[in-house]
Amino acid sequence: MPQPTPSPSGPDPGSADFWDRADRYLVRYGAAFVPRIIARSAGSYVYDENDAAILDFTSGQMSAILGHGHPDVVATVTESVTHLDHLFSGMLSRPVVDLATELAATLPESLSRTLLLTTGAEANEAALRMAKLATGRYEIVSFDRSWHGMTSGAAAATYSAGRRGYGPAVPGNLSLPTPDAYRSPFRTPDGTHDWRTELDWGFARIDAQSTGSLAACLVEPILSSGGIIELPEGYLAALQAHCVARGMLLILDEAQTGLGRTGTMYAFERDGVVPDLLTLSKTLGAGLPVAAVLTSPEIESLCHERGFLFYTTHVSDPLAASVARTVLRVIARDGLVARTAELGGRLREGLLDLQSRHECIGDVRGRGLLQGIELVTDRSTRAPADALGRATTAACLDLGLHMNVVQLPGMGGVFRIAPPLTISDAELDAGLDILDRALTTAGG
Repeated sequence: MPQPTPSPSGPDPGSADFWDRADRYLVRYGAAFVPRIIARSAGSYVYDENDAAILDFTSGQMSAILGHGHPDVVATVTESVTHLDHLFSGMLSRPVVDLATELAATLPESLSRTLLLTTGAEANEAALRMAKLATGRYEIVSFDRSWHGMTSGAAAATYSAGRRGYGPAVPGNLSLPTPDAYRSPFRTPDGTHDWRTELDWGFARIDAQSTGSLAACLVEPILSSGGIIELPEGYLAALQAHCVARGMLLILDEAQTGLGRTGTMYAFERDGVVPDLLTLSKTLGAGLPVAAVLTSPEIESLCHERGFLFYTTHVSDPLAASVARTVLRVIARDGLVARTAELGGRLREGLLDLQSRHECIGDVRGRGLLQGIELVTDRSTRAPADALGRATTAACLDLGLHMNVVQLPGMGGVFRIAPPLTISDAELDAGLDILDRALTTAGG
């Protein structure tokens, strides 16, 4: 079925009561809401109450990798809700064991044990508890522009936002410098990013601060909220070597990069590095709340012997398992990993073309269908263009494209682009065309 062409739409005068009640009754939890009332979604689009189509270049919250309302997911949810949705946490069902079996088949042999949960923060929380229990240590290292969730342990390992005003964080959290090739002060004589020196320097600072209880390093292969910062090739292997030298475990948070998003099934495949623990969420549920922790039999056995406890209301829920199994099946059946690698090349070419015509685009980065652009006021000084980022976001929405700008101080000119893996060539090109026009309209 052909997809609609995004159409502009102004504010609905009849929506005043809606926004008034939103202001009166909702808790504000972060950035301002998009100024449209969303009524429905389908495929690569969401629609407001005026039925104006908005091309979704963020897959919801970087999650809906199969687009909105994928028929296989709809059928699975309907069947599961009808017959087997939620159970007492001490009960097991076939979908949960089947999912664990199928996930293991997509991963290296050492990542064969699955804990099925609901959110990324919860998965990271569980992974951190396992790492601490297995090592008998408590210190956690993560990047200084990280985002791993809002629960206590995950939030303590999050440095990009939300650290002030909440009292002491969980003790033992230490930060590494984010390897931002565009802005890092660590440079070789020829001006290229000297990430090895940066990493070594970072661990020297870690060693100076540590009490001798380093348990794990928790990182994303591509920092998303941190500004679409892709770890340089070779970085993960060097990071793992630092971990091994200190008896630390390596935890990879692939909430946004897992399940084909970067053009490989898992982002770590590019580097030939296998983590000790892997966390999945967003993409595993294709927009529904599904998450998982995967680890080795050895780590699972050790944690079990030491009394590992992560008993929650929705652990091992059959509905979550059924949805995740459907996502895995559709990705394999429709060849979406290879398709994403192809689309990622098309996206990158389009973004580089925009960069050649818009002086405000200082950098293009990312992989597959998780890419970003950074807007600057001047390419030589690389001064962030926060105001232009806001204006471009608004112009995109007016033209029928939802773009997500990173909501961090000084980073309002960094756009995260993560359309569904099911997006068509025509839809991808339409989004790039709208972004082109929006940059022109906003003065970029």
